[in-house]
Amino acid sequence: MIRQFFVILILVFLFSVFPVEAQNRISLPRTGLEPNDIAVIINENDPLSRQIGNYYQQARQIPETNIIKLRFSSERSVLTPKEFRQLKATIDQLTPKHVQAFAVAWTTPYRVGCMSITSALAFGFDKKYCAKPCETTAPSPYFNSSSLDPYDDYKLRPAMMLAGTSFEHIKALIDRGIHSDYSFPKGQAYLMNTSDKARNSRAAGFTQTVKELTGIFPVQILMTDYISDRNNVLFYFTGLKAVPMLETLHFLPGALADHLTSAGGMLTDTLQMSSLRWLEAGATASYGTVVEPCSFSQKFPSPMIAMLQYALGASALEAYWKSVAWPGQGVFIGEPLAKPFAPHLKEVSPGQFVLKFLSSRTGRLRIEQSFSAAGPFRLFTRQKIIRRGENQFKFKFNGKTDGYLNIHWH
Repeated sequence: MIRQFFVILILVFLFSVFPVEAQNRISLPRTGLEPNDIAVIINENDPLSRQIGNYYQQARQIPETNIIKLRFSSERSVLTPKEFRQLKATIDQLTPKHVQAFAVAWTTPYRVGCMSITSALAFGFDKKYCAKPCETTAPSPYFNSSSLDPYDDYKLRPAMMLAGTSFEHIKALIDRGIHSDYSFPKGQAYLMNTSDKARNSRAAGFTQTVKELTGIFPVQILMTDYISDRNNVLFYFTGLKAVPMLETLHFLPGALADHLTSAGGMLTDTLQMSSLRWLEAGATASYGTVVEPCSFSQKFPSPMIAMLQYALGASALEAYWKSVAWPGQGVFIGEPLAKPFAPHLKEVSPGQFVLKFLSSRTGRLRIEQSFSAAGPFRLFTRQKIIRRGENQFKFKFNGKTDGYLNIHWH
């Protein structure tokens, strides 16, 4: 009986270890930020900030060296540029050089002078990013870029706030983001062509958005102010002062949603609808402006770019940041590392693997093999055709005898 127990124990050990070992020998293209790439900024004077930061670190397994702790008053919505520069100097000193982005573990302050705090953290406080209303602002070099390392490439660290009115709300947000990873949700994109002419400036690009997303996501342009009673919301982009019926919607984990209006980014003290309402309704990330931006579509997310970047495996932080041409006056909120469309490799049975990813165009999949991690690599199987949209490929690989695989597509 004891011998049988040990045989069973050994088999359990083998089947639990070897799949992980095999997957570790397969290299996939990197498409977005990983936990080691992000630093969490915590305000030690704010009990909720400490609670959020600690939970996020544990939930996302972020290294202790990437935790930045500050002490300042959290009672005001707005920091002065002088106050911020002092905090930024400390942040810059404490941030490891490899860090590419920030998760901000508080809800207030959300603004620095005329900039959002997420943009001030990225660019430093500079008035060129927050010109007077109805004027252009400095552009973001990160806009629609292919960069996977924004600090290395542009010397900026995009930031996103883990924001909410309670720990329960923010914990649910974080859990949704984690649950969304590699899930490839089958949802709908809703683009609202509203009756609010002042806030409907993005509608001019909706037809092109549908064209670019065909075969990747199902997209509907609706000539109405809002939707209700939908259970498949993956993207929701609109322009209204306040969006009704959010409580009737089911947002899929990883959903992005925002409304173009003047003060959605005034998270806790706006006379319009706060962008927090999207997160409370079930979205995983959102965006809003913290001062009057005028109705420049460049100061708000481009639905087409946000969705395309997301489809290619970017995180919520990356997809949203890359979609805003002039982000100086806008605040990004949500779960930064959510990656519902990052390439996913699964061992479905011993030695049998399934690879899943989205592509924005047709191309070819190349799987190369080497018996050394350093190469050289040679073709392992014949190249496979990639189609636009979702792709799924099966292949056999034995990590003990086949060495290492390098998979990429173009």
